[in-house]
Amino acid sequence: MIDNSYEGVMSRRPSIMKAAVGIDYSQFESGKISFDYERMMRETGYTLEEMQKIQAKMGVGNTPLLELRNITELARKFAPAGKGARIFLKDEACNPSGSFKARRAATACYHAKKLGFKGVIAATSGNYGAAVASQAAMQGLDCIIVQECYDSKGVGQPEIIEKARACEALGAEVLQLTVGPELFYTFLRLLEETGYFNASLYTPFGIAGVETLGYELAMQFREREGRDPDAVVVTNAGGGNLTGTARGLLKAGAESKIIAASVDLSGLHMASDNEFNKKSFTTGHTGFGIPFTTWPDRSDVPRSAARPLRYLDRYVTINQGSVFYMTELLAQLEGLERGPAGNTALACAFAVAQEMDENQIIVVQETEYTGAGKHINPQLTFAKENGIEILIGNPKDEIPGKNIILPENPSLVKITDLDVDKTRKSFIKNAVAKVEIDRVDERDLEFLIAETNSTKEFVEKALKNLNIEF
Repeated sequence: MIDNSYEGVMSRRPSIMKAAVGIDYSQFESGKISFDYERMMRETGYTLEEMQKIQAKMGVGNTPLLELRNITELARKFAPAGKGARIFLKDEACNPSGSFKARRAATACYHAKKLGFKGVIAATSGNYGAAVASQAAMQGLDCIIVQECYDSKGVGQPEIIEKARACEALGAEVLQLTVGPELFYTFLRLLEETGYFNASLYTPFGIAGVETLGYELAMQFREREGRDPDAVVVTNAGGGNLTGTARGLLKAGAESKIIAASVDLSGLHMASDNEFNKKSFTTGHTGFGIPFTTWPDRSDVPRSAARPLRYLDRYVTINQGSVFYMTELLAQLEGLERGPAGNTALACAFAVAQEMDENQIIVVQETEYTGAGKHINPQLTFAKENGIEILIGNPKDEIPGKNIILPENPSLVKITDLDVDKTRKSFIKNAVAKVEIDRVDERDLEFLIAETNSTKEFVEKALKNLNIEF
């Protein structure tokens, strides 16, 4: 008799995952900490050309590149003389399911069909669910989306509920759960019981799907402007958006600076039932961005292909109110009504552009659809119903879970730089703690250097401070 207790299902996680993804991750392990990331991407993913063909067949990609002239002009009003880079936007809302995640889902569903699976399952409360549902419908596959949706009182966030509506409209079965460990437990049980494919966000072919975005972006700029953008701002949560985009840019030979952007939700615990509905963003925030950057392998596969610390040059945060404010600016100044995820990067780009020269280019690499619960009005109404005070003033005074402060004027849209070296040290600390070792070998050392995008000296000093020999 199969043991379906929580402990029993979790003990079978490796075998369930191997059967549901079709990848033997153990073949890429090398040292105590390290694994061969590039080999994994090369041998289990798809080439850029293959990805482009798969996506083109499904109507994914080749999205417009738009210059935000009015927002650029506004930024220049608050910038020092000669500053205020041109701000561009890659309009990924034009994909079939309304976000860049259609690129990931196109590959996942294509791969599932290729391997002979009858259906796909994804554990997500975000845009990826709609993307998987859309691509599964195109491939003739069954689809189940498992959502972490409600607190223990049965209250669900309007944005998550809207995404469930979108998934169901596209033919998926949606299971909505309360916040907590039941999400992953239920996900594993469904994979085992149905024999469906795990359409994870974090597989090599999922991340390879986003590489087309970065590559496409570089090609569009070269055709339009004759050069690459100086900086690309990417909303960061689980890290796949940034990883895939950066890898695509590198494959195009671009040297654009990669800036990660997250909403500051410091102080709120993402797994807390009491705090679940105290946040007004379901993704693109520090509650996912920081944990997944400092340890990517907390995902639903043994080794995540989303490894943002390898690629980011800078990591900035913005308050919730500024993102809502920028959402309105985008609609009223540029005539584009888009959802909050991409506008996180836009709000940060607005501030970063004021540091850059007028002849430079900064690009926000994605937008998402909006409407119903994803719109700022239901989000702010929901916040008020949960005791969050909505104010107009200086965003620096915002306290996540207590209030949302909309900027009194555009000059108050400001970013905060995170200490990337501190993030690198946290990654190294997590890496050695996960395997409980007191010594690393040469392979592990090289892996940590690559993972943190740092130097041998930096990693050795960090290890020394942790009393780890090398």
